[in-house]
Amino acid sequence: MSMNELADPGIDQEIGAAPRDLAPFLDVLQNLVREPSVVGAEDSFFRVLRRELEELGVRVAYYQGVLVAQGSRPESLVLSAHIDRHGLFCTGPNEFQYAAFITSNRSEQTGDSVSEQMIHALHGRFAGQRVQAHLPYAGTYLGQGIITSSHVCPERSNLIFELDGLGFLQPGTPVSYLDRLRLSDGMLTAQLDNVLSVAMIVHLFRSGFQGTALFTAQEEAGRSWRYALSWFQSQRLTTQRLLVLDTSPFPTTAAASSQQLVLRRKDANAPFADAMIAELEDRCGALGLSYIHKDAYVEAQNVGRDRPASLGRTELGRLAAATGGAINGATLQVPTTGYHTPNETASIDSVTALLELLTSYL
Repeated sequence: MSMNELADPGIDQEIGAAPRDLAPFLDVLQNLVREPSVVGAEDSFFRVLRRELEELGVRVAYYQGVLVAQGSRPESLVLSAHIDRHGLFCTGPNEFQYAAFITSNRSEQTGDSVSEQMIHALHGRFAGQRVQAHLPYAGTYLGQGIITSSHVCPERSNLIFELDGLGFLQPGTPVSYLDRLRLSDGMLTAQLDNVLSVAMIVHLFRSGFQGTALFTAQEEAGRSWRYALSWFQSQRLTTQRLLVLDTSPFPTTAAASSQQLVLRRKDANAPFADAMIAELEDRCGALGLSYIHKDAYVEAQNVGRDRPASLGRTELGRLAAATGGAINGATLQVPTTGYHTPNETASIDSVTALLELLTSYL
């Protein structure tokens, strides 16, 4: 019996209810959402993604922590999206920790990322969530369980989970949320960060994109930029046209729906490339798409706060800081709610807007 056959029937909603021109993209997204890709255990997802791209005739090369896909004009535009998603790791006898914050992933974390600042707000969101375990490299299905509770361990500064049904697992085994794409009332729901962006890039290649795409691992542990940097260095390349795709969290549906897209001029690490930002702004204007700059939004929200929120530490900002701006570009994000959970939600309007903007590069 396959892993998909073990899932509850009817979890996937009727994709035909979406706008017809969005259906090919949603087909890609629906399939990729089903594939586990826990941060630190992304190998099996990389193989699925590589197969998808090679079937399109795209040149694909797999390096440590990054899958590189290239068309016939690789320097025209470089897209990047991380493939890892939050999940759990078995770390002892019937002991499960949040994968991004286990000890082995701590080296790149400084305490001021959005993920780290959100950890205390996340612990109550997972009770009743079904999960599935799989072998770290092969991705072979091992079994299902359910999260009964979670709490923050102050000594380990990590979320500790109580699970029912997976007590037989050995340390080092990844456990992903049992996830399916849902569509309702003009909203898409799943663990969208960041499989949404991965599906968009695959869809772009299907539509004729001829640039370069970097699919990186371990972004949620703060490591993806090192894999991307290693590839740029090995190719002796720099660029000011790196466009990093992701989702962007907002506290309410109203706040997320106030704009279609999210740009940034900077993050907590470095300023971004002015020319690329201006290009995106011009394209949004020409297409009639609404946007905000997340850094300006956060700074406005921080006025009067006792504990200011972080501007975030993005893959792009880390690359720009590490190279003195020699590698730079812009970020482009879809506003969402329910960040870092299997119930992250984005509007069809925002998803369509991002696809329209990216398609303009074809």
